[in-house]
Amino acid sequence: MSVNRRSFLKLAAVAAASSAFGGLGFAADAKAVDRIAMLQPKWSKQTTSVCCYCAVGCGLIVNTDLKTKRAVNVEGDPDHPINEGATCAKGASIWQLAENRERPPRPLYRAPYSSEWKEVSWDWALGEIAKRVKKTRDESFTEKNAKGQVVNRCNGLASVGSAAIDNEECWTFQAMLRALGLVWIEHQARICHSSTVAALAETFGRGAMTNHWNDIANSDCVLVMGSNAAENHPISFKWVTKAMTRGAKLIHVDPRFTRTSAKADLYCQLRAGSDIAVLGGLIKYILDNDLIQRDYVVSHTNATFIVGDKFTFDDGLFSGYTKNGDDKDYAGSYDKSQWAFEKDADGLPKKDPTLKHPRCVYNLLKKHYARYDVDKVVGTSGIDKENLLEFYKLFAATGKPDKAGTIMYAMGWTQHTVGVQYIRTMAMVQLLLGNIGVAGGGVNALRGESNVQGSTDHCLLWHILPGYLATPNAALDSYEKYVTAKAKPHLEGAKDPKSAAWWQYYPKYMASFLKAMYPEASLDDGYHWLPKAEDGETYTWLQLFEHMDKKAFTGLFAWGMNPACGGANAGKNRRAMANLDWMVNVNIFDNETGSFWRGPGVDPKQIKTEVFFLPCCVSIEKEGSVTNSGRWMQWRYQGPTPRGESKSDGHIMTELFEAIRKLYAKEGGAFPEPIKSLSVEMWKKDGEYNAHNVAKLINGYFLKDVTIKGKTYRKGTLVPSFALLQDDGSTASGNWLYCNSYTEDGNRAARRSTEQTPEQAKIGLFPNWSWCWPVNRRIIYNRASCDNTGKPYAPQKPVVIWNGEKWIGDVPDGGWAPGTKYAFIMKPHGHGHVFGPGRADGPFPEHYEPMETPFKAHEFSSQLNNPTALRFAREPMAVADPKYPYVATTYRVTEHWQTGLMTRHTPWLLETMPQMFVEMSEELAKEKGIENGEKVMVESIRGNIWAIAMVTKRMHPLKIMGKTVYQLGMPWCFGWQMPHDGGGGDSSNLLTPSVGDPNTGIPETKVFVANVRKM
Repeated sequence: MSVNRRSFLKLAAVAAASSAFGGLGFAADAKAVDRIAMLQPKWSKQTTSVCCYCAVGCGLIVNTDLKTKRAVNVEGDPDHPINEGATCAKGASIWQLAENRERPPRPLYRAPYSSEWKEVSWDWALGEIAKRVKKTRDESFTEKNAKGQVVNRCNGLASVGSAAIDNEECWTFQAMLRALGLVWIEHQARICHSSTVAALAETFGRGAMTNHWNDIANSDCVLVMGSNAAENHPISFKWVTKAMTRGAKLIHVDPRFTRTSAKADLYCQLRAGSDIAVLGGLIKYILDNDLIQRDYVVSHTNATFIVGDKFTFDDGLFSGYTKNGDDKDYAGSYDKSQWAFEKDADGLPKKDPTLKHPRCVYNLLKKHYARYDVDKVVGTSGIDKENLLEFYKLFAATGKPDKAGTIMYAMGWTQHTVGVQYIRTMAMVQLLLGNIGVAGGGVNALRGESNVQGSTDHCLLWHILPGYLATPNAALDSYEKYVTAKAKPHLEGAKDPKSAAWWQYYPKYMASFLKAMYPEASLDDGYHWLPKAEDGETYTWLQLFEHMDKKAFTGLFAWGMNPACGGANAGKNRRAMANLDWMVNVNIFDNETGSFWRGPGVDPKQIKTEVFFLPCCVSIEKEGSVTNSGRWMQWRYQGPTPRGESKSDGHIMTELFEAIRKLYAKEGGAFPEPIKSLSVEMWKKDGEYNAHNVAKLINGYFLKDVTIKGKTYRKGTLVPSFALLQDDGSTASGNWLYCNSYTEDGNRAARRSTEQTPEQAKIGLFPNWSWCWPVNRRIIYNRASCDNTGKPYAPQKPVVIWNGEKWIGDVPDGGWAPGTKYAFIMKPHGHGHVFGPGRADGPFPEHYEPMETPFKAHEFSSQLNNPTALRFAREPMAVADPKYPYVATTYRVTEHWQTGLMTRHTPWLLETMPQMFVEMSEELAKEKGIENGEKVMVESIRGNIWAIAMVTKRMHPLKIMGKTVYQLGMPWCFGWQMPHDGGGGDSSNLLTPSVGDPNTGIPETKVFVANVRKM
């Protein structure tokens, strides 16, 4: 018989299984069983899961002892198309994460001013928390604001977390919080990738990774910048390696020489905080050498649009700027109406497809980046000039129609006061080169938590509702006003018959969301019950802790997060927690947040905050879905039972909300309607939280018989696709983006078939493995991979092809015939935005120095910092301060994850990376008299930490604007709570500043200034 790779592996597995388990009575039959069954001994059950660490989404096989119900082995799933059985160090250690004696077996309680934890029962803990929630809500509830506008808002309670919980739990948590009236809702995405969403949504229409992990193999040039993918997303790198074996070039640009650099064809070292200068120079190089993919640019981008004559740019400032006083959180703001396009009689943008008009976007782009010559870029970034030109040459070569280049970036780009504009710059490059929507192209955000994509989609963030619907604000005082305002710009764009202007269907998605929250309520009542934000106000992570520091909150949920280590200016966060009356910390292990009251330099007898620690189970102990960076929604199954008395997050949320609801039913209280009317019964099965039921609610139901285009869908039927959602309240969908994920055909996230058509297999789409939003589309904006006749620009690796009757390949981004609709369907006018008029700090990215910098000026303008940055004027910044002469940056390491909460409690991982260190060049170490391995003190204007000196050749001094600049590098994965003896050190976020990007508030933790000295 013929043996392909898969059948060979199956036969090999049979042989291995027969050998390993033959003595246990296991009979292997290659024709009758799949691989999972082949490897399954009779004394254990096997379940499939997904890794709980980074968002590559590697598949796992979990073996659970049938008698003890405990995990005995966790390994990579060889059938999984992403990891193909491989795991990184963290994935390989998940068994030890679950079977870990450090996990508290039951809830803990810390009384005010107490110096110890006390074990308590679940009933007592949830009952007491419910009382605290109700008291805080009743006392701080605001029905109307100072203007008399109805806001129905709970001001005294805030929540942070979580990107580690399942999709279904995320939706449940946001529903619970919004029913309580919270607006202070934040989670990991704010501080890691919120700038991604704002940048990519502005540019393309959606805020997610454009392609997926396997597709990297199709690239001709891979640029890793703002990321160290080989160490922080190790399995992603197998697809980089695959691309390189096919002839692709790998470029790495980073402040440090890392394992990614070691694999690169070209490495460029740069100064942290100078990336826009480098990418602005790349834009100039592309334009000066006419390397754009012209047909793509003219057909698919707004480069042809003509900008109105009010738009100007002068010496670092765009037109319409107003500087704010120190009483405002933001340094300044723009009147963005001055950046509007010139309109025709129908209100549509005027265009010049010849690209000759002096105010068309293309020519304004040329003018803007004319200043970004190579010498200025070199002088600002420190990159070697020869290497810089080679970088530009290699990547710009992907502008040929049959070539594709991709970018892999992560928090090295996102965590800046210009983080959105970092990503915008590269997104603009990709539009100019025709690299969006194509195989091997894209702007690929490497998200760092297993479900940070899904938790962002389900919107555990103050400014968005599930599916990226906007949080209501006070001025929109009725449902009709709200949906009219949100749909208006898209309805105007739809006047162009070639614009899909997909957000014109906003009322369908909002109506369906409200009915998922409150199925028995009218749309008007459901909208009335949602809390309203104040007009012009933001409620971001940094502002949340600023308000907490000013004693604005009574209570806090810290759910699956560790802000005492993970947030910028972590010392401020720890100090702020002491101002709370109570806090609920839900996690696998005790941590620096839950135990902040007993941390270094803290006297528990002075801390009034009550703390409730609720132990949750680990990922392999529960069932539900997570969405990886490539938008694949993957189902994971329960293996072992929850250890001790721990519960799934979904169970905790449901039981807590039921306890709160019972109190309101018994005692009454402030505005009880949303609490008593929330769809909790739809979350449950047999009286308990059930992930399948929530997944179905997220997908959505018909609430009555509905006839659409002659077909009748019966009440209670799952909605097959978001195109069938209705705006009259006859459908419920918790998240329109996920409508199509759990249909009458079954749970599509649980699919495990690698079957593909020949067209799909050519580029590795794997459309039958799991499910991918939207509507299982694997590469978004994919119609842009073709010209206006439907012919792929790269016929050797097409994403979609028009066969004369329909599109084949991937699910097309709209099924219309070629040339009838523009490709970027989520933008009102259907084109990708080279000119982005929706961003707070300008339509074109501009180089500004970080808020902390060794310099008082730079070469591109007299505007030193982002003129609209989020900052708190009372907090000092170190600018050109000789006490803090070095540029510092933070990063992760392979062996640890985020704050290290889970990995520092895992002995295998802690042994390999046991304590805090600081990297420095040999030249700096010599100047300071520091030896490799010595304990040193690292200081910023906010505090200091000790670290072990790592003197290395991986960093070297850079010449920046005539000055020698040394850089320091530190991981942020450590904290005082574990190891218990304090030998691991503490978080580098004790040094980072409370400053943020004006579009999203993401903190600038990737660059600040510091000093290092011998202890």
